[in-house]
Amino acid sequence: MKKLKIPLLVKIVIAIFLGIVCELFFPLWLTRIFVTFNGLFSNFLGFIIPLLILGLVAPGIFELKGGAGKLLLITTLIAYISTVLAGSISFYTCELTYPSILSFGEMSELGDVIGTKAIEPFFKMPIPPIMDVTSSLVLAFFLGLCLSYMKSDALRNCLFDFRECIIMVINNVIIPVLPLYIFGIFLKIAADGEAGLVISLFIKVIIVIFILHIFWLIFQFCIAGAISRRNPFKALITMMPAYFTALGTQSSAATIPVTLSRTKLNGVDNKIADFVIPLCATIHLSGSCLKIVACAFAVLFMNGTIPQTGDFFLFICMLSITMVAAPGVPGGAIMAALGPLSEYLGFDASAQALMIALYIAMDSFGTACNVTGDGAIALIINRIHNKRGFSSPSND
Repeated sequence: MKKLKIPLLVKIVIAIFLGIVCELFFPLWLTRIFVTFNGLFSNFLGFIIPLLILGLVAPGIFELKGGAGKLLLITTLIAYISTVLAGSISFYTCELTYPSILSFGEMSELGDVIGTKAIEPFFKMPIPPIMDVTSSLVLAFFLGLCLSYMKSDALRNCLFDFRECIIMVINNVIIPVLPLYIFGIFLKIAADGEAGLVISLFIKVIIVIFILHIFWLIFQFCIAGAISRRNPFKALITMMPAYFTALGTQSSAATIPVTLSRTKLNGVDNKIADFVIPLCATIHLSGSCLKIVACAFAVLFMNGTIPQTGDFFLFICMLSITMVAAPGVPGGAIMAALGPLSEYLGFDASAQALMIALYIAMDSFGTACNVTGDGAIALIINRIHNKRGFSSPSND
C-alpha cells in the first residue's frame, strides 16, 4: 500500500493545536526538553541560512544564462519588478489597514514569550554561521556570474552538487523537523498564556493576504491586458485552471504543464510561452513576496516596532533576489527569506518561527498567485517580441 502523505500545512496545524493542548498537562521537565530542542534547532537554522542562500542562488544565476539575449534580460527584469512592486504594495496596504485591525505592541514581550527566559533549556550549544547573509549573497552572485562566463565543468559540478546537498538538508532535515519545532514554539506560547493572541493574529493576517492576492492578480492582468491589447478579465479567467492546480500541488514547477497550456490559449506564441513560463516559475514570486511582507509587517507591528519604509524596501529588494530558484524546493521561499528577515528586519529565531507558520498557512495561495501571474508576464513578453522583433528563444 502507498504510504499516506500528510501535507505540510496539515502537519503545521496539528503541531500548533497539540502545542496549545499539551501545555495543559505537560510537566515542566518535559517542556524544558522541547525548549532545549528548539534552541538547538534555531541555532542550526542560523548556521544553514547563509549556506542555503549560496546553494540556491549561485546555480540559479548560472541557469539564467540560456535563452535569447535581450528577451531573457527583459523577462527577468519584468519578473523582478513585479515581485518588488507586489512587496511594496503589500507594505503600504498593511501600513493603512493593520493599525485598525491589529493592536500595536500587543506582543511586545514576544522575545520573552517564545524565548527561553521563563523556561530555561537544559543546555545550550551555539552554532555560529560561517558567514553573514550579505556575504553569502555577494558570494553567490560572484560565483554564479563567473560560472556563466567560464567553461568550468569542475566549478559547475561543485555548485550543483552543493545545491543538491542543500536541497537534501531542506527536504530531509528542516521540513520534517519543522512541525516539531512549531510544536515547541506554541507549547511555550501557551505556557505563557499568549496562544489566543497569536491565533487571532494568524486569522486577521490571512484574511488581509487573501484579499491582497486577489487585487494583485487583477492588477497584473489589467497591466498585461493594456500592453497586449487583450481583455484582462478573459485572460485571467483562462488562467484559472493553473491557479487551482497550484492550490493542489503547492509547486510552481509541478504546475508548469497546466500554466503552459493556458498561456498558449491566451494567444501567446508557443516558443515565447515555452521560454517564459519555466523561467518565471523560477524567478517570479510576486505572490510569495506579497505574503512574506504582510506577515513580517504584522509580527513587527504587534511586537511594538514601527516598520520603516526604507528598511522594508531594502528587505523587499534583497528578498526578491534571494528567492531565485526557491520554488524548486518545498517551503523554499520562506526558507530563503529567513536570511533577509534576520539581516534587514532584525527577526530572531522565535519571530522567524512565527513567520514560517504564518507563511505555510497560506502557502498554496501564494504559489497559485505566482503561477497565474506568470501568464500575465507571458502576454507582455509576447507583445514586446512581436513589436520589436527580438529573436525567439530556441527550444534547446
